[in-house]
Amino acid sequence: MYAVVETGGKQYKVEQGTSLLVDRLDAKEGDKVTLRAVMFRDTDVVAAPKELEKVKVEATVAEHLRGPKIKVFKYKAKKGYRRRQGHRSELTKLEVTSLKMGKAAAKKAASEKPAAEKKPAAEKKAPAKKAAAKEEA
Repeated sequence: MYAVVETGGKQYKVEQGTSLLVDRLDAKEGDKVTLRAVMFRDTDVVAAPKELEKVKVEATVAEHLRGPKIKVFKYKAKKGYRRRQGHRSELTKLEVTSLKMGKAAAKKAASEKPAAEKKPAAEKKAPAKKAAAKEEA
């Protein structure tokens, strides 16, 4: 069982018990964080947005750290153009604690489906009335 989650504009494949480095999150060490699932795979693949609302991926913040220093050097030959720059990314290490498909959310989604099915039926009746009105005129 695994899921693909999105955080900081990047996607990561996670399983229960894995750790991953993501861009810095506004959470203290030891806090629980819920990650947004983009895809979930258990016995079958779940990728529909309504089905993904049922998926719950929880992780705890293990630590905040900084990535390796990256050196950037721009140079143009015979022009005297040289620019030196560097940067270090602020990172958060997450430990995935649970990965599951919620049952309560599944019942809620099932109760919402009949209400959604009634709306298209009402829309089908309205064009039929307009056609009848045109025939009378």
